[in-house]
Amino acid sequence: MSGEFNNMKKEPNFNIVLVRPEIPQNAGNIGRLCVNCDCRLHLIEPLGFSLEDKYLKRAGLDYWKHLDFKVHQSFDEFLQSEKPRKIFFFSTKAEKTLWECIYPPGSYLVFGNESSGLPPDLYEKYSDMLVKIPMPGKNSRSMNLANATAVALYEAIRQRQET
Repeated sequence: MSGEFNNMKKEPNFNIVLVRPEIPQNAGNIGRLCVNCDCRLHLIEPLGFSLEDKYLKRAGLDYWKHLDFKVHQSFDEFLQSEKPRKIFFFSTKAEKTLWECIYPPGSYLVFGNESSGLPPDLYEKYSDMLVKIPMPGKNSRSMNLANATAVALYEAIRQRQET
């Protein structure tokens, strides 16, 4: 299902971009996070679930009706539609940490899907914009998508509070 629902009257604090998300509960939690932080959610197809999915709605609770979101058919269509000025790609393969970046208001924070992360072409094309969340634990592959999104978003919000 392509489309959009824009419930906000002003520009969002930040934009959260999920590239080919697979798990409805993660998308629901991230949608709820976006509502609470005045952010816009961008979903890049294909989605691993329907926007009518009961798990998506359950995770998002009654927040989903207030969510400002857009569904894009591809990453290229997203770029053409949004024309992001500042974009960050979160990945465990990055060298730079999220604390080394400055997130201007309206920035786009991009996350790959739960099983394979970002598409390979994005790693190559945007290698200088890759950012990681440090994970000092041993035997850890990656964080849950919803948790990683919250960590990154709150670092961006923290920076805004200091300016």
